[in-house]
Amino acid sequence: MKKHSPGSQGQAESSSVPERETPVILPLKPPGKGLLRAFASLRQRNFRLFWFGQMISLIGTWMQIIGQAWLVLELTHSAWQLGLVGALQSLPVLLFSIVGGVFADRWPKRRVLLLTQAAAMIQALLLWAMIAIGTVQLWHLYVLAMLLGLTNSLYLPTSRAFLVELVGREDLPNAVALNSSLSTLARIVGPGLGGIIIAESSVTMLFLLNALSFLPVIVGLTLIKRKALHAQALQHRSVGERQNTWHSLREGVGYVWKTPAVLVLIMVVGLVLIFGSNFNVVLPLFATDVLHVGATGFGLLSAALGVGALLSALWLAWSNQKSAIRRVLIGMLVFGVLEAVFAVSRIYLLSLVLIASVGFMENAFAAQALTTLQIVTPDHLRGRVTSVQVLFFDGSLPLGYLLLGWLSGLCGASLALLIGALLSLMVAGAGWMWRKPAERDLAEPARL
Repeated sequence: MKKHSPGSQGQAESSSVPERETPVILPLKPPGKGLLRAFASLRQRNFRLFWFGQMISLIGTWMQIIGQAWLVLELTHSAWQLGLVGALQSLPVLLFSIVGGVFADRWPKRRVLLLTQAAAMIQALLLWAMIAIGTVQLWHLYVLAMLLGLTNSLYLPTSRAFLVELVGREDLPNAVALNSSLSTLARIVGPGLGGIIIAESSVTMLFLLNALSFLPVIVGLTLIKRKALHAQALQHRSVGERQNTWHSLREGVGYVWKTPAVLVLIMVVGLVLIFGSNFNVVLPLFATDVLHVGATGFGLLSAALGVGALLSALWLAWSNQKSAIRRVLIGMLVFGVLEAVFAVSRIYLLSLVLIASVGFMENAFAAQALTTLQIVTPDHLRGRVTSVQVLFFDGSLPLGYLLLGWLSGLCGASLALLIGALLSLMVAGAGWMWRKPAERDLAEPARL
């Protein structure tokens, strides 16, 4: 997301920075009216290529998630092994995503994304080949899950930091929301498609289709015009002055720590997600033990959660709202209240409406926080700041799952979720009291 691609030059420039070629940005058509406003950033060719490629790839990824779980159960019939494979895939994101941000700032983001998507495709092809010839074993799944997690620890911060380069600051809220809608849509469509493919064909076919689903995003990234990228970072250091990885990491973390707007958003949103965004762990218990609606009711609760998140993403894309820390904090407070009411509800129809509203508000405050972080962060630090955000927003979620699982075993699903909601409200309330320095910081001119 930079004004000058750190990667198109490959390495840092000489100390006397030569005159740079101005990126060629073609004039855009004005945003559409009505519902077309929700797709405003798709006016830009580079973002269209990235977005449509990601749509197919993410659906394939969720198909593989379903297929991997099915394969583990076929091999072991063990819920523990199922959780272990998932943990091995998540652990590298928790441990290494912050280092991935260093490389996202150091290398051209388009090139990094091409490499990570190619690596993920090779992983899926290897798994398909081993299943097809009948040699797959459990330890293969362990190794491939960890390799995919390592790939994601570089892919996640880079892909999020790339959005500003694709659309610029003006369309960034819309682009973040549309990207969020892709993730939500893939979570709804991918598992359903995966289940149908397993039932009608086999899990082997599912992994092959996932491998092929990476081709559209690789082709799209290849076709992106580098000169039309918006916010490429300038490289100011000579080769002799270039920072090593540790110093680059310290620079990024130091910026987060010293910048109130960034620190408030990452800490407060991260903690609210840990305490409150783990309802997937207890939804089956709510369906069976609290609301007594069985498997069908559980499916509808899960679907309502996804539909709420998707509607939120489309609303954010349509409104294209600018950054406001106050709006993010209010969203978290409303989220906590809705989750607390859902935790004590015993009326199924009301619970359906509440869980859809919870999904709506969770996506709303998280997407707005992502947009604000992208806008306030200087171009040359965006990858590292995004990697800290990935660590707190994504990598730490398994800790929340463990916490809620432990509380559910101790005091039941309803009380455990209520405790999580109240902790989220306390964190959001603390953020509200801490918001003034952050709002002043956000009001300052963007750092270059």
